[in-house]
Amino acid sequence: MNAVKKKRFWASCFCFMTLFFLLVTLQVIVELGKSEGTMAMQNSVLQHGASKEEVWEKSAYFFVKKSMLDRNTHLVQNKYPILLWWSPLTGETGRHGHCGQHTCFFTINRTYQHNPMTKAFLFYGTDFSIDGLPLPRKDNHDWALFHEESPKNNYKLFQKPAVMLFNHTATFSRHSHLPLTTQYLESIEALKSLRYMISLQTKNSLRRTLAPLVYVQSDCDPPSDRDSYVKELMAHIEVDSYGACLHNRDLPEQLKYPASMDTDSFYEIVAQYKFVLAFENAICDDYITEKLWRPLKLGVVPVYYGSPSVADWLPSNKSAILVTRFPHPKDLAQYIKTLDTDDKEYEAYLEWKVKDGIFNERLLSAMEERTWGVQDIMKDNYIDAFECMVCNRVWENMKRQEQGMFPRRWNAEASHLSCPIPRAFVFSSPNVHRTALREMWIPSFEQSKREAQALRQLVERNRNFTAQEFWTLVFRE
Repeated sequence: MNAVKKKRFWASCFCFMTLFFLLVTLQVIVELGKSEGTMAMQNSVLQHGASKEEVWEKSAYFFVKKSMLDRNTHLVQNKYPILLWWSPLTGETGRHGHCGQHTCFFTINRTYQHNPMTKAFLFYGTDFSIDGLPLPRKDNHDWALFHEESPKNNYKLFQKPAVMLFNHTATFSRHSHLPLTTQYLESIEALKSLRYMISLQTKNSLRRTLAPLVYVQSDCDPPSDRDSYVKELMAHIEVDSYGACLHNRDLPEQLKYPASMDTDSFYEIVAQYKFVLAFENAICDDYITEKLWRPLKLGVVPVYYGSPSVADWLPSNKSAILVTRFPHPKDLAQYIKTLDTDDKEYEAYLEWKVKDGIFNERLLSAMEERTWGVQDIMKDNYIDAFECMVCNRVWENMKRQEQGMFPRRWNAEASHLSCPIPRAFVFSSPNVHRTALREMWIPSFEQSKREAQALRQLVERNRNFTAQEFWTLVFRE
């Protein structure tokens, strides 16, 4: 009898271990599938001009967030509205996302295009393509655009005829339905932190071996023509340039990779300087990146060129030096030299951080009202917030229709994504860097106007079109 019991006991153990092994194997397969989806998203973004640093940040954050989401795709599909990503950005083949009291089914699986519960198509601006758009577009099909990048990634979307094809927007503009203006700022606390700040006495001592200004860029000759300006500035003041653009000083070997730009080791190098050249790759209202926020967090004075509306977002009226306020680089150089030798005047640019605090109501309100977080796994990221904005609006219209009311119509406006034509700096000395601007970025901008008009004309025709039809319209006289 005891022998029989022992056999049953060992048989039970064997069955339990087998089941456990199968469950672990299944989990590994699922995680590998997630990883492949993430890699697909990375490759897509890299192919369309995003930096490896940006891809690394996005993919890492997606992995953490996705591991926390409910992935039960066995629920009845016709119970929830379907929001179809017309982009591989998220890599999710199917997920029920919970947005407050509402639930929507999010997917990149295009076989759902003609499903009667498909209510919206979500586009990522960087990989938006004219090829194979979801046409014909039904009256109940909303188009939603997520685009946090600069215009260099897809100029035609920055033209009025193109952006107004969309119903919902999430862009860097404060005017979009979901503004992403502060997308590179973690929190007000991060701005006020003194963690990386180096004393002025130490900075003055370091000036024996360091230039007053530091420049770190490896995306050379962008639409903003920033390298032209910095090249001219270098003729009037010393600048340490660590990136590939105008390179004259080397970073330590371990810091030569994009991912290292957000490490303590890199921060500690930048924090040694008095001034950082913070130049954006494009000039658009509200397009403000880590170029501005990083030096402010580190206790370094940014010398900023970029968003014309940047003053609306600065922590104080005296926290950054704005390049546009100086008629020529030599005038800017002279001002920086003055501050470099006048400790009191220099420290005035840091008083907001060490004494006064932040009193910019627009910045404080934007951060307080923001429904998403940056590098914060306890909050939704801005992709989640975008999805939920569209989900909740879709549900609102479904309920209106149930009550016999007309659906509410949301529409993008030109101000939701708009940038002026790129312009070259004009200096008396010859400047070879203007060649890229004149030969590539300005013609690209001008052609994007025709592309946007052709796109709108073909989409309004509301049937599929070929690339040949599109380009024939673009270059038609």
